[in-house]
Amino acid sequence: MRFIHVSSIILAGIVCFVQSAFAETRVTYKSAKSTSSYYQMGVQIAEAMKQASSGQIIVTVEESQGSVQNVMEAAVRQGNYVFTTPPVLIKLAQNGGGAFKGKENPRFNEIRALFPIPSLTMHFVLRADSGVTKMSDLAGKTLLLGKGSFGAREGAKYLKLFGLEGKVKLANVELNNAVPALKNRQIDGFVTAGSYPAPNVIEAAAGTGITVLSMTSDQVKKSKRTRLVIPAGTYPGVNQDIVTTSLPVVAYTISQMSDETAYELTKNFWKQNSAMANSAAWWKGVTPKMLENVYGKIHDGALRYYDEIGVSVPAANR
Repeated sequence: MRFIHVSSIILAGIVCFVQSAFAETRVTYKSAKSTSSYYQMGVQIAEAMKQASSGQIIVTVEESQGSVQNVMEAAVRQGNYVFTTPPVLIKLAQNGGGAFKGKENPRFNEIRALFPIPSLTMHFVLRADSGVTKMSDLAGKTLLLGKGSFGAREGAKYLKLFGLEGKVKLANVELNNAVPALKNRQIDGFVTAGSYPAPNVIEAAAGTGITVLSMTSDQVKKSKRTRLVIPAGTYPGVNQDIVTTSLPVVAYTISQMSDETAYELTKNFWKQNSAMANSAAWWKGVTPKMLENVYGKIHDGALRYYDEIGVSVPAANR
């Protein structure tokens, strides 16, 4: 009898172990370079998913060299592959444009959206004593754009669009030296793009009075980017709303992901959003309204959650 009793316990333990193993869902989250804020966001999402699912959803964050790579891998990845990218790259991939010209793949049409994450937000940051309060005031000033980044390319584009090309002195300094250069009065301002509140802008505001420029409606329209408002008080000493532009970023997956997994990922993301915002302020600006920025279809499992909570999803994304 004793042997039977011990065997029963062992068998029960094996059954529980097997059930637990099968219940666990593993997800790969392809993000950005490990030094970027978007990689940090991926880590936060992984922790949030684990906590919200009581350890049943395990997210592994993978470093990436950029959004184009993330989208390209959607054509070859299997299973629970999640990646981040600006929606415009999904449009280019599905239409064989830009970096995807000659690299068309029918699997790009199987890409599905889950939820938005913080946008790349343009910041034109000036010393408060520079006298610059609007874009046209930049003429004759020294500005740091940096090199090679989205913010540097976008900043140069805006100077041209707003009639300032050749009128602004461009500092030959790396962006990571922007704050000390501003404090030491080597530059009048710098341009940076990232999720807000941006750490380097907070750092600049802490040691130097700053102004963050707003754009006019016409300037936003010329940029062909998405309008975004950074609320007053986001940065110390900046007590008015900042109208600027942004490049939306969205977490996507592929249609092979099960509806149940997509549902759980989406539900857990929104349920943990407030908790994430308490530890990292960049999550505060993420709302379901940002689904308007999605290009392409939203995964059926994610749609199920949005329908449950009464979020309006554009017909084109269904």
